[in-house]
This record gives sequence, structure tokens and C-alpha cells, in this order.
Amino acid sequence: MGVMEGMKELLNYFVSSKEEVLSLLIEHIELTVLALLAAILIGVPLGILISYIRPASKPVLAFANIVQAVPSMALLGLAIPVFGIGMKPAIFLVVIYSLLPIIKNTYAGLMNINEQMLEAAEGIGLTKSQILFKVRLPMALPVIMTGVRISAVSAVGLMTLAAYVGGGGLGYLVFSGIRTVSNVMILAGAIPACILALLVDRVFAAIETIVTPVSLLDGKNKDEKRRRKKRELFVIATAAVLLIALLFTSLFQTKKTADIRIASMDFTENEIFAYMLSESIERELGLDVETTPDLGAGSVCMSSIQSNEIDGYVDYTGTLYVNILKNPASSDVEQVYQDSVKGMKEQYGLEVLNSLNVNNTYTLSTTKELAEQYSLKTISDLKSLPQPVTICSTLAFMNREDGLLGVEDKYGFQFDKKGVDGSARYTALMNGEGQVIDAYSTDGLLKKFDLAVLEDDAGVFPPYYAVPVFRGEIMEKYPEIREITEQLASVLSTDVMAGLNYLVDEEGQKPQDVAHEFLQENLPEYARK
Repeated sequence: MGVMEGMKELLNYFVSSKEEVLSLLIEHIELTVLALLAAILIGVPLGILISYIRPASKPVLAFANIVQAVPSMALLGLAIPVFGIGMKPAIFLVVIYSLLPIIKNTYAGLMNINEQMLEAAEGIGLTKSQILFKVRLPMALPVIMTGVRISAVSAVGLMTLAAYVGGGGLGYLVFSGIRTVSNVMILAGAIPACILALLVDRVFAAIETIVTPVSLLDGKNKDEKRRRKKRELFVIATAAVLLIALLFTSLFQTKKTADIRIASMDFTENEIFAYMLSESIERELGLDVETTPDLGAGSVCMSSIQSNEIDGYVDYTGTLYVNILKNPASSDVEQVYQDSVKGMKEQYGLEVLNSLNVNNTYTLSTTKELAEQYSLKTISDLKSLPQPVTICSTLAFMNREDGLLGVEDKYGFQFDKKGVDGSARYTALMNGEGQVIDAYSTDGLLKKFDLAVLEDDAGVFPPYYAVPVFRGEIMEKYPEIREITEQLASVLSTDVMAGLNYLVDEEGQKPQDVAHEFLQENLPEYARK
């Protein structure tokens, strides 16, 4: 695709999805503002405190430095058990990462004030608090604002991670684009975030100019410096009015509490399932259903339903049976399902409903060119390749007994492993960085990249039938949900699901639209309601 074609496609996406992009942008601004305000309210007083209590400065700054060194995804993962999902863990993450520049610059600004000026202030009888607010803080404000400015710009970029835990924001487009290998969606999220970061930098640069004493400003004369301050003040006033209007609109909007909250994992198929369930329940039962797409990995969804933050999601029998209930892998479809139903109810109070008739089990895939060259049809045939075989695998698959560990054990050979999560492993395979990848049998990307799927001739991979999981209280209150899922199962299959995934991953349709059209076309009685 040429540059001009790419630009045209991107422009068309912005036009067709302007409401979604605008909504996500507003969410992003709200989250960033809240996080930054919290960081300022914590960081500035802490910087002032350690400037007076000198022995505390080293441990406080050392702690802030250590926290800054922790990988952001790791810190986000640690925050989920404490704060749950949504905006809280995202705001916590950004606050923590924003503290260091603010604390450090506040401390440095207060400590680098001319001692003679402070002595003069004491000499005219000013108290410590008066010296702080009338001398030290005004003189230190330019340095403090530099720290705030750095934190503000980095907060805009870091807040994209909010989408990973259902917090919203522009990260939703970025993660969706990565998942579906769509550069257009990635840019649709990244470009507004970049523009927002530049605007934030401009606003805080103006604030920095305003709070800097006239005598310290660069310029030819005082009149020029004052005019400069007036211009910057206009910028700040405009930004403040827009921000207040935005926050006022957001805060005073009445948001109805949903009757049922359904979430999805962070891949296409699961998102489609979530929208199918949500729309079916809304239409059939007349309930208000809140859908949270792309919540994260299965562990995040499981943690969220246990903490009552969501009421239902779609999981897979193999995951429930092996990963959650800690049973050894089994290929017995009925046993895996029945034991999963029983175990989830007894151990977690969760209801596992009927299978949706979609077996999204693991597969190993390679390019058709390589498959033809070495006559690869089964996993056992990989022994004919030059050893060791390089596999670009998701981290989850790499560390599971029913994944790569089981493959190496049963097939008796070792892979050269490269951990590559998400759709990036498909790109790695096509770039020749590996010979094999793990995939799901219903992946739309298998068709998109025209890959060969290798038969699991040793039967390593257990059945992974999609099953709705709901809190027991919800099923007691709305038992009709069980019948709704049975209706869905009657029109779904593994092949059908692969086709639906392809519509999203390759043709760029939205998961909610694909789900809606499928329901309308395949459940005519439902469509007439």
C-alpha cells in the first residue's frame, strides 16, 4: 500500500469512526487530567516536605526512582488485585510514574534558592510559612512547572495502557490495531494521542512562562516580557475553559447502573462473543447490559468476576479445566466440560453454561511454502525440518502444560523459543523470524496470512469449547440467560466463528457490527423483536 493510499484509508477511518474516536479522546483527557491532578497534589507537598526534612530526601527520591524503573505492565498487573479493573488501576499507574519528576523538581527548585534572599526574608521578620509561600515557592515555581510539564506529557502516552484493563481511552484503538494487524487503527489511536501530548506540552509551557518572575524571563525589555505573559495567559484561559466544560459535561452526566455487566478478553473472537451475549440479553430480556471489550487476559476476567466487577464473560473449557481448576490435560470433551461445570460452581460459585459449539483449541501453524517444501501435515512432521525449529509463541502458550511444554514432552523434541504475544507472532512468521507459531483454530489471521495448520497427531491439546461463565446470583435472578446461550449455540460452529473473526481481522469490520449482523441474519425470530 502506497503512502497516499494509506493516508486516504486513515482519513476514511477517522470520518467513519469520528464519534468513537472523539469519545475515546474525551475519556483519555479525563483520565490524564485526574491522574495528573492526583500526582501534583501528592508530589508537590512531598517535595516541600523533604526540602525541610533533609534526611528524608534520599529515601523518598530513591523510592521514586525504583518505582520508575518497574516495567509499567508489571505495575499495572500488581495494581489489578488491589484496585480491580477500569480507570482506578490506570490512574494509579500514571500517578506513580508521574511522581518522580514532580518530587525531584520541587525539591531541586526549593533547595537552589539564593541563601541571601532567604536571610533577607528572615531579617524583615517573615515566618517560615510566609517565607515558603511568598519567597521560596514563587522562586521555585518555574522549576516545579518543568517537572509537572514532563509528567503531563508522559502521562498522555502512558494512559494508553488504561484500555488493557477496561479503563477506556485511545489505547483501545491502539491495542485493537495491534491485535488485528491494522496499522490504520493503531494510527487512529496514536495520532490523537500525539497531538494531545503536544497540546499539553504547549499549555504547560505557557503556565511555566506565566509563573516565572518577569526578571527571570528571556527578552529584551520588561514590556516585551509582560506582553509575552499576556499571550500565554490567553492560551491558559482558553485551555481551562475547554477543560472545565469537558469535565463538567462528563461529571454531571447521569449514568444508569447496568443490570448486567459482560466483559471480553483481549482478542477478536471473545469480543464478538461478548457483544453477541450483550445484545441478545438486552433484546430478549429488556435489560440494560454494559459491555467491556478488551478487558485483558482470561486471568483478568476471572479476577474481575470473582470481585463482582463484572457479571459474565466467555471462557474456554480447556482453560477452566487445566488452568483454573488445576486438572491434568484431557482430550475427553464431555469429561472436561462436566468437571468444569462442577468445579467452577463448587470452588468459585460461578455458573458455566452450555457450550457455544465453538472449539477454539490450540494449533501449530506455519507458512504454506514451508509446509509444501517439507511435506508438513502434522506436528510430528516438524522433525523433518532443520533442527532446532524456531517457534514464535505467546508467553501463555510457552509456559502451559497443555501448550508448548506438553508438545515438547509428547513429541520428543525441543524448540528454539521466541516469546511474541498477540498478532506480532504472525508478522514474525511472515518475516522469516521463525518457522512455526501457536494459534487458535478459529483465528481469522490464519486465513488472512494463508497459513497451514498442523494436525495435533499426538493429541496434546485439550478441547477448548467456548462457554459463557456467569455469577451464580445473576443466573438465579435471570435464568432465561441459559436459553439465550442455547439459541446462540444452535447457529454457531468452529468454522462459522473463524469466518466472523476474519471479517474483523482482515476486512476491518467492528466486532459489535459483526455480532449484530450475525444475530439479525441467523436468528430471525430474535430479529423481529
